[in-house]
Amino acid sequence: MKILITGATGLIGRALIAQWQDQHQLHILSRNAAKARQILAIDASYYQSVDDIDVNQLDAVVNLAGEPIADKRWTESQKQKICQSRWQLTEALAQKIQHCTTPPKVLINGSAIGFYGRQGSQVVTEEHSSFYPEFSHDICARWENLAQRAASAHTRVCLLRTGIVLSSKGGALSKMLPLFKLGLGGPIGDGQHMMSWIHLDDMVRLIDFLLHRDDLSGPFNATAPRPVSNKQFSQLLAERFGKKAPLTVPAFMLRLAFGEMSDLLLFGQNVQPKRLLDSGFQFHYPQLKEALNALQF
Repeated sequence: MKILITGATGLIGRALIAQWQDQHQLHILSRNAAKARQILAIDASYYQSVDDIDVNQLDAVVNLAGEPIADKRWTESQKQKICQSRWQLTEALAQKIQHCTTPPKVLINGSAIGFYGRQGSQVVTEEHSSFYPEFSHDICARWENLAQRAASAHTRVCLLRTGIVLSSKGGALSKMLPLFKLGLGGPIGDGQHMMSWIHLDDMVRLIDFLLHRDDLSGPFNATAPRPVSNKQFSQLLAERFGKKAPLTVPAFMLRLAFGEMSDLLLFGQNVQPKRLLDSGFQFHYPQLKEALNALQF
């Protein structure tokens, strides 16, 4: 298949390319095509602008691009960068697909469980219709709406509402590991908020699953079926290194350090991947302990 990937140099993108590079003809769209070519070091077609791509020649588009949401304090300018890096590209891709004579069969588009906003311990599936009005929801809701504009009788759209992606090569864990390896990690706040996560290998597998399932479209919770509390997550991560998790990070310290962005760390969702499970997808790592043990640190 001829597949366009955006966000190819990110954590999920790199893993996806490692899986697909010998199976498909890959096209890479990046803000810096030369840098992407250097980082990925694979034989592919590289583009720096949507305008340079003939979408009629593509079988699929996987749109994962976006400014990292938790890397910096949410100033107004950073919020704009987070939003526009997702919205502008997605709108441009959707328009290109709309005007195709032979459009791609599928657009697999990024999103996040932040779509639901904070939900406490309530179980959340794709059918959930009550959303907490906060920044993470606003980002994802418009992101998904823009992607859905590409949907037609010829192009199905799948939306990846992704949780915390576990990998030894980057992502959220890379920020946690130094303290936990030293035995200085621990829960955040009261530790009761839920964390919905997924092993990187399962993330890649479910994207491939959706690529080939012509009968599937709409939102999919890209999370393992066994979410845990932040306290449980901290304990299991500490155990992975033969340590304990004795320390607690007070909520007020996070708010002082990160402002509004600390809400991502202090609140969570108890997300279930109902549509994936109902469709027959099987997770290799449904349990957090096994997922952490499988990572090579």
